[in-house]
Amino acid sequence: MRPEATALKVLLVDDHALVRHGLKLILADHFKKMAFGEARNTQEALQRVWKEKWDVVVLDITMPGRGGLEVLREIKHSRPKLPVLILSMHPQDQFALRMLKAGAAGYLTKESADEELVGAITKVLAGGRYVSPLLAEQMASYLDADAKKPPYERLSNREFHILRLIASGKSVGQIATELSLSVSTISTYRRRILEKMDMKNNAQLTHYAVQQGLVE
Repeated sequence: MRPEATALKVLLVDDHALVRHGLKLILADHFKKMAFGEARNTQEALQRVWKEKWDVVVLDITMPGRGGLEVLREIKHSRPKLPVLILSMHPQDQFALRMLKAGAAGYLTKESADEELVGAITKVLAGGRYVSPLLAEQMASYLDADAKKPPYERLSNREFHILRLIASGKSVGQIATELSLSVSTISTYRRRILEKMDMKNNAQLTHYAVQQGLVE
């Protein structure tokens, strides 16, 4: 961690200006020497990560455009030592383990940001990983419970992303365009998802994803 006299640089990535403003207020109240950068979308975030130096990135994983997992992987590929703290509206048990496995330095929900953000930033700046007590308990219980994993945990990161896009109402063609893949490739992914989750159609996938809180 840098000496207190040197300003820490934090990049806040969220598509809502009010959320970014709220995060700045929480952090500025505790860290007197902290400089903030902002990004409204994933492309802005990647550009700023590539061109500037940061001490930590706070990344909302649910934004228009590319999926949070893909963006996280790109950041870790170009800046492997840069800690990325995930901020999400989704419950920890749905996304946190997947994000931590992909290289995130920590995960917290927007609901808990007021109470946990300062502690999470402090932990990751010191080189550690931040998980809430609840998530730590869940992770411990998952260590020997692979056979009891929910169906969506059987999916690869790409399949998981496509499941969420399908559940949000997008067609195979729209998904193909968004991900710059062919329609046949997306159709293959869709077939694999249905097989792995033992489902027959998009309606079942959508119902399941909504039930599990995987989409808004």
